[in-house]
Amino acid sequence: MNSLILGARRFVGLQKWRNLRVSVQNGSAFSNSFSSASAAYVNPKDGVKGETFKASPFLDSLRLAAKLTSKVNADSVLDLLRSYGFTDSQISSIIRSDPQVLIANAATSLGSKLEFLQSRGAPSSELTEIVSTVPKILGKRVGKSISRYYDFIKVIIEADKSSKYVKLSHSLPQGNKIRNVLVLRDLGVPQKRLLPLLISKSQPVCGTERFDASLKKVVEMGFDPTTSTFVHALRMLYQMSDKTIEEKVEIYRSVGFTVDDVWAMFKKWPRSLTHSEKKVANSIETFIGLGFSRDEFLMMFKRFPQCIGYSTELVKKKTEFLVKEMNWPLKAVASVPQVFGYSLEKRTVPRCNVIKILMSKGLLESELPPISSVLTSTSETFLNLYVRKHDDDKQLVAELMAIFIGDRVSLTTPRRLEP
Repeated sequence: MNSLILGARRFVGLQKWRNLRVSVQNGSAFSNSFSSASAAYVNPKDGVKGETFKASPFLDSLRLAAKLTSKVNADSVLDLLRSYGFTDSQISSIIRSDPQVLIANAATSLGSKLEFLQSRGAPSSELTEIVSTVPKILGKRVGKSISRYYDFIKVIIEADKSSKYVKLSHSLPQGNKIRNVLVLRDLGVPQKRLLPLLISKSQPVCGTERFDASLKKVVEMGFDPTTSTFVHALRMLYQMSDKTIEEKVEIYRSVGFTVDDVWAMFKKWPRSLTHSEKKVANSIETFIGLGFSRDEFLMMFKRFPQCIGYSTELVKKKTEFLVKEMNWPLKAVASVPQVFGYSLEKRTVPRCNVIKILMSKGLLESELPPISSVLTSTSETFLNLYVRKHDDDKQLVAELMAIFIGDRVSLTTPRRLEP
């Protein structure tokens, strides 16, 4: 295990050095394939009419006010949290992590849990720190369940403040879980990714042998411990037996992928190994049915394996908009498959509507810009390319900005400002 930790540390150090260099310059089937790879929604309602919603200004800053079921209830929750010493910053963290807390019963649900934790002798500063760090602990039942997870989280937080964290793992029951989380911590996994592992039901941190074996595979495959993908990969490999993994690899091989392709896709998106044979077949049928060639389909999945998980309806809707509405050829869409991961309403349509306006005014050098420059560029780059360059026409810039930042837009008609 020590060699694993040292190897992962060297990997993280190498990545940091590479990033530094770039910034300076810029300003069995399973064993064989594995060795190859190693080279809450809340319904929006108005609530009780006539009531003053004291929480509105605070929640508006979190963009959550419109989603509340009961504004009066939200006030009660905020008052309760503040009475226990939570700061606005900590309350913000709680709400952003778990908006459902705002519809909880302040007295019988949240209140009883906070009172229970405080009755165990937890100082106010400790209680507020732990709950705001992992708000989902409030979803645990009063009693041994919430006590156990509270103590787990406390150990990890204390570990980050102490060099004697190894000794802390012996102070609690289920020491293997703490031991494993602390191993991940020493590998470089950030605290924000560690603590949810203690709360999650589908966690890869129980036991020792299975955990060590799964972790060894993930580290040897070169996953960066500081990323969420590292934890996702660990979870996937922990949950599947070698036999199951071999079967999943064979599913992809049967449709034209090589073993190396499968593990390259896994490194990009670990969930790619969870799909059934039927799901993979349906996905292939969907893309080919829309006119993509088999070679284009294979190329798209290699570049952006998330495509496999999208529904037929979603893929069809996005393809039809890009091809029929915007007139980009299928080949162009296939070259940047990540466009299937973008939200139509929040990204694709607003940007395309900006392009439509510019085209209608004859302000683009070419008839239709490349799909990559329109959809894959950052917001800042897009604005510089297609909006800010028209600074001499303030009205046009205002119109384009209104389209670009619109929360919801028509899928066919660019939204214009009122004259």
